[in-house]
Amino acid sequence: MKPRIEVRGAGIRFGALQVFRGIDLEVGEREVVAIVGPSGCGKTTLLRCINGLIPLTEGEITIEGEPLAAPREGVAMVFQHFGLFPWKTVFQNVAYGLRLAGASRAEIADKAQKFIDVVGLTGFENYYPYQISGGMQQRCGLARALSVAPRVLLMDEPFGAVDAQTREILQFELLSIWETRPTSMVFVTHAIDEAVLMGDRVLVLKGSPSAVHEVVDVQLPRPRNRATLLHPRFAELREHVWQTLMADARKAEFKVTQ
Repeated sequence: MKPRIEVRGAGIRFGALQVFRGIDLEVGEREVVAIVGPSGCGKTTLLRCINGLIPLTEGEITIEGEPLAAPREGVAMVFQHFGLFPWKTVFQNVAYGLRLAGASRAEIADKAQKFIDVVGLTGFENYYPYQISGGMQQRCGLARALSVAPRVLLMDEPFGAVDAQTREILQFELLSIWETRPTSMVFVTHAIDEAVLMGDRVLVLKGSPSAVHEVVDVQLPRPRNRATLLHPRFAELREHVWQTLMADARKAEFKVTQ
């Protein structure tokens, strides 16, 4: 089947700074591709390009066979820092995308509540973001994205702002949700363990400007759960990707802006 997302020769330049170049990527209809790389390599920028928020300097992105020129229907994004409106309740935040899509009041009420239930926020519909934990805020952001039935789901370090225990809980809950409504997902993360756990493939970016260094075929069985973390191949892949990125990650840590 034709890939749902195709990235061909993608490059981004901001003034004299070339962030990445020559990136090729395909994502199938029922596939999760995780993207890892050192800080500053352009992972989030690439994701925003796939979302239509930033135009490429070179190359092309197509979604469902159509060239991408702006944000489009069927594509949803979950941000690292939740992206919630502080003046809206949980219900109102989840309903926001549905309202933009022109859904009826009855449809909004039904779908918003459905996905609030799916992510485990039943009973918190009338709370404001400042009243709930970071993990609950991220559940709210996920419910908002899922409520519009996206065919493409873009995840930008979605669990990076929560504590380690909450992160693990949310990882497995997202995997469980994805199994019930599989879609094309691009998952950007700094955590190698998370990339191997979530992805069917892991795209490794390296260099300056960055480019695709390697595409790792994960080949771990689905559905995935905590037992996956003990699988010999999980440890093997984690070590392989870490060894690939270690030198670049150390350089990025001590990089300064002139």
